[in-house]
Amino acid sequence: MEGNIAQMGQFLGAGFAAVGSGLAALGVGNVAGNFLAGALRNPSAAPGQTATLFIGLAFAEALGIFAFLVALLLMFAV
Repeated sequence: MEGNIAQMGQFLGAGFAAVGSGLAALGVGNVAGNFLAGALRNPSAAPGQTATLFIGLAFAEALGIFAFLVALLLMFAV
């Protein structure tokens, strides 16, 4: 009985950590959407903000990768 409860907690924790991957996708969409909105308002400034766009995308995606890593660790670590 004890093993089943521990395994249930392990899978619940992994599921909650996996939610972070989905939220990271929302973050990436938010960064890209705001860049596009700004680029459409002022097209001459868009090339200067491209590096900032890629840094924002990298940070948002890194959080998703970390959440995925935590989910894998919770599922398969002993």
